[in-house]
Amino acid sequence: MLIDAEDYQRILGDELRKLRRSRGWTRKELNQHLQSEISLQTLATYELGTRQCSVVRLVELCVAMDELPQDLLAKVHRRVFVDEPGRVRVDLRKVVADASDELLPLRRWAEDRLRQSGEHGGAEVALDLPALERMAELCGLPTVDLIGRLRRYVSR
Repeated sequence: MLIDAEDYQRILGDELRKLRRSRGWTRKELNQHLQSEISLQTLATYELGTRQCSVVRLVELCVAMDELPQDLLAKVHRRVFVDEPGRVRVDLRKVVADASDELLPLRRWAEDRLRQSGEHGGAEVALDLPALERMAELCGLPTVDLIGRLRRYVSR
């Protein structure tokens, strides 16, 4: 499964920022709760996802905000790979725009769905695991690889 590091970092940063804000803290206040001193600029770059956070620093941030690191990473994982438990949300217009040969069956299905839904229909669908498994089979891909590719078509 391919992982888009930039996307993952951006979502991790967004979750860190949401967690800090849920505590009602500024970055300066969060910094005061940390075991080690880091600059406010560094905290900002973590939250923007423009700087990688070490595992130890991530744990330190989570401990300061009374969040289990595995819970924070689970939120990030859900946003990166699935929007709802057991489902992957996909923008069909983005699928149709992908010209790769191996996704031809999926692209044809997406075109058909868009045609059926008309102008006012939704271009976004949530696919469950059985649907993903069948689509992966049609495309000749392992299911995990298809899910990894589909995450590029998630509408955010």
